[in-house]
Amino acid sequence: MQQLHHLTMLPAHMKTVPAIKPYGAWKSPVTTHLIVGDTIRLGQPAIARDAIYWTEGRPQEQGRNALVRYAGGAASDLLPAPVSVRSQVHEYGGGAYAVGSGGVYFSNAADQRLYALDADGIGMPRALNGAEAGAQGLRFADLIEDSRHRRLIAVCEDHRGHAHEPVNFLAAIDLDSGSLTRIADTHDFFSSPCLSPDGSRLAWLAWSHPDMPWDATELWLADIGGDGRIGTPRRIAAGVTESLFQPAWSPAGQLHVVSDRSGWWNLYRLDGDEMIPLHPIAAEFGKPQWLFGMTTYGFDANGRILCIYEQDTDSRLAILDPAARVFEPVDMPFCMMRDLHVHGDKAVFIAATPASSEAVVEFDLTARTHRVLRSSSRTDVDPAYTSIAQPISYPSTGGRTAHALYYPPFNADHAGPADERPPLLVVAHGGPTSSSDRSFKWNVQFWTSRGFAVVDVNYSGSSGYGRAYRQQLSGRWGVDDVDDAVAAATYLVDQGLVDKERLAVRGASAGGYLTLCALTFRDCFKAGASHYGIGDLEALLRGTHKFESRYLFRLIGPYPEQKALYRERSPINHADRLSCAMILFQGGEDKVVPLDQAEAMYRSVREKGLPVASIVFPEEQHGFRVADNIRRCLEAELYFYGKIFGFEIADAIEPIEIDNL
Repeated sequence: MQQLHHLTMLPAHMKTVPAIKPYGAWKSPVTTHLIVGDTIRLGQPAIARDAIYWTEGRPQEQGRNALVRYAGGAASDLLPAPVSVRSQVHEYGGGAYAVGSGGVYFSNAADQRLYALDADGIGMPRALNGAEAGAQGLRFADLIEDSRHRRLIAVCEDHRGHAHEPVNFLAAIDLDSGSLTRIADTHDFFSSPCLSPDGSRLAWLAWSHPDMPWDATELWLADIGGDGRIGTPRRIAAGVTESLFQPAWSPAGQLHVVSDRSGWWNLYRLDGDEMIPLHPIAAEFGKPQWLFGMTTYGFDANGRILCIYEQDTDSRLAILDPAARVFEPVDMPFCMMRDLHVHGDKAVFIAATPASSEAVVEFDLTARTHRVLRSSSRTDVDPAYTSIAQPISYPSTGGRTAHALYYPPFNADHAGPADERPPLLVVAHGGPTSSSDRSFKWNVQFWTSRGFAVVDVNYSGSSGYGRAYRQQLSGRWGVDDVDDAVAAATYLVDQGLVDKERLAVRGASAGGYLTLCALTFRDCFKAGASHYGIGDLEALLRGTHKFESRYLFRLIGPYPEQKALYRERSPINHADRLSCAMILFQGGEDKVVPLDQAEAMYRSVREKGLPVASIVFPEEQHGFRVADNIRRCLEAELYFYGKIFGFEIADAIEPIEIDNL
């Protein structure tokens, strides 16, 4: 049995004698103002020539995605506020900008049009296409520059006049005229276009309903003539049970791709129609493509591959030399690394440790050294208030093993009474194919520094544990994942680490669905918080966006053939089974999980006479981006638990209205 700690030991130099106070009532310096006011979201790093670029999601600027350029030892914004770099393709976006020889190209969040900007940020952005490219017109993602033919190649999503759902295709956009040409349109979805070094070949991924990209994808290739014409595309890799990820060309013009045909996302080289494994290993070199522009490997000038892979919860870095058949792990202090981009002998990626927040990191392949260019937080992490994640594997139903990260409550200034155990917050990530890692997260420390224990569950269906674990939720959504969350709570109760009478569950999106299912169908938790969670699976099918419109066919079953099962697994239809308190948070502009889902669940719980609260942010979409709203969510949820579990919170928080309290 794994040895878990109730409290992390203080470093020897800290002589603080903690005051005894009830769990949940501890005063913490990890405030919502610190979390929101001093933190940003980092994304999509890139290197071009002598500069490094990345995006910064800034809650303090109404969620704006700023584009940042780092050169000469200093970082500066390339675009003035309120310009925001964001794509809405698939609603989740990603791949919203590219740096090429002709400058920087980006999708503007407000109108979804494409713009060009000098790479040094000199002058004003120039629109590449007309007003027909708007949020309800054309949207673009996964941009790459084809400099030989003065055009961009991108995934395009056309929302103009399509009654059923938008049309996705691969497009070329002329940099002078803005004219658009379709390259490929025979599938429902496209991603990851990449040009060979000499510009003579174009590769990309494609897939169609009902598959998601982590289920089954196809790799396509087309020749490009000297006049720029795209030849007839041909499929060069595919499988009904194979997910492909990030095609990329070596400097020598050899096409590579990540495939999970072995059961794990591993690296392969294409040799004609044959896929040659480069380093078979029980580890994940790929990720579920919820966003465009996701990358885990790249080539240096000599053809060596710098790669990120995930194994046993942690990310690791390695250099793979295919010619010498050498795979060399690189010792790094990080437990999470993502979005790797390589140029020459330099690389850049996003990384974090268990005790430091995410940062943009530059890596020198020659010297094997790294440096932090930008941290996501302006506030240093204080170890006196930092709970370190402890990975656990524990038994769940049906003889299965599930995985999670346990964070004990910790605050150098406080300790709980000897005869009291802390409340437990079970956290369910989204997806459900996403995953949680050990990296430092202010949102977790907000709870642990106030006296909550937290367990972040990588339930069945999570990525990072191979294809079989990821596919384990097929047909079992709302069952096995819920059992894994309940089993995590039970495991910690049995070890005497948490209070069995004060168990809560929280999650967002698919994690919100798990939360609602756990509160409705299981007798374990006393309270829960659903952030834009799913209460009605049939309504979700009718109202969600194209990308996920068939997702439930695998997670639940085909519809309408399995209509009865959809109703059986929908918490909204079983309010009579509820017996605990609930708080709901929802964005009014959410196109993934529409507002009426939260409204219907709220009415149902209120009519049942149970304590319930609902907070709607009219301007938010799927995932909250505005500082005041993020702050309000955390404070309201803490206030709610204080009232339900009966402790006095130490923070001065604006009360919320709780029905039936």
